[in-house]
Amino acid sequence: MTKTVELYWDPASTNTYFAFKLLQPVLKRTGARLELHPFNLGYVFRKHNYVLMDEPPAKLANRKRDLMRWANKYQLPFRFPDVFPIKTSRILRGALAMRQWGLELAYTEAVLDAYWEQNNHHIADYERLCGLVEMLGANGKAFERLSESEGIRQQLVDTTNRGLERGVFGVPSIFVGDELFWGKDRMEFVEDALNE
Repeated sequence: MTKTVELYWDPASTNTYFAFKLLQPVLKRTGARLELHPFNLGYVFRKHNYVLMDEPPAKLANRKRDLMRWANKYQLPFRFPDVFPIKTSRILRGALAMRQWGLELAYTEAVLDAYWEQNNHHIADYERLCGLVEMLGANGKAFERLSESEGIRQQLVDTTNRGLERGVFGVPSIFVGDELFWGKDRMEFVEDALNE
């Protein structure tokens, strides 16, 4: 029986980028399937009055250095973007739209790569997003219309609220069954849970 790994994600999270990449070999080794859940982190931060960049400068500097350690260790072409953070609601709604064409996984990887590898903060705007989805084989205009539809807007609200109900407090949050693993550095535990 194929097991499922559920990933709550937002492209504004550095750890989402790493978790997405580091999950791939785990999925391959275990034969598990990946189920993606866009999660509006900006909404959650506002709800809890959390300001991302309102931390001590020493902590922020160390965090950036630590991210480069992860990139070097796993030989990932990560770079910290010139514009951070970005508004991600369009990107997240876009993932739900691409799900309807069977392109959600490819889209998710493409937007993570565009922002965290290619320094492309313009993916927050439909002009660049539409170009990206056209490279994946979807129609840009149809993508934008669907992403802005009330149905897709409600789906993003629903998936975010469902995450909160399940105990998601940040991203990446990974579920194997009812077990929640948070962060990029829990892959051994995720794999253990899949092998139980």
